[in-house]
Amino acid sequence: MAEQKIIQGDCLEVMWGFPDKSFDLVLTDPPYGMDYQSSRRTEKYAKIDNDISLEWLRPFLQEAFRVLKDNTHIYLFCNDYAISDFRKELEAVGFTPKRTLVWVKNNHTSGDLEGDYGNKTEFILYAQKGRRELNGKRETNVLMFDREPTAYHPTQKPVDLNAFLMRKSTEENQTILDPFMGSGTTLVAAKLLNRNATGIEISPEYCKIAEDRLRQGVLL
Repeated sequence: MAEQKIIQGDCLEVMWGFPDKSFDLVLTDPPYGMDYQSSRRTEKYAKIDNDISLEWLRPFLQEAFRVLKDNTHIYLFCNDYAISDFRKELEAVGFTPKRTLVWVKNNHTSGDLEGDYGNKTEFILYAQKGRRELNGKRETNVLMFDREPTAYHPTQKPVDLNAFLMRKSTEENQTILDPFMGSGTTLVAAKLLNRNATGIEISPEYCKIAEDRLRQGVLL
């Protein structure tokens, strides 16, 4: 039976303790360097930890490259402002950036209602360590998945979107790493698909939420 493990702490410090080539996939939603704070709910979420600059990016990607097995994939959620920086740093540490995936949501952000276009997209940087073919039929880089309510985390991602990426890049019983776990969506998807997963999260509050989601059932 697949196992999901939650580790509370700074992802870099935790990753330093992992052996080389110990994971089959990295799938994560890291900070974008934009000092994000959600204000769409009556009660605002706290600002996301470490979401101020991208100084963490290269050391993190170096560790991600080290702990990934040869011929594996990495997926990084990203916004349009950071795509160039993310791609450049992926290449600098040894990854081969491939197609940028475009996640099209079923609704759009608020923002400047009169002076800007409503944003319905988010981006996922897909790269390879070595070369590994994708599972199943060839898909396009435009992914249509409904946005989930932010009941657990201000930037919560859909379970079915993360599950789709896992199916394309892993097999059952392989092991996935999510170094910026948030509320545990990656681990929930891994449990659903019979994959092992390790999630790292600096916030004790979100670790508790992730534990509750896993305990209550994979369809949350």
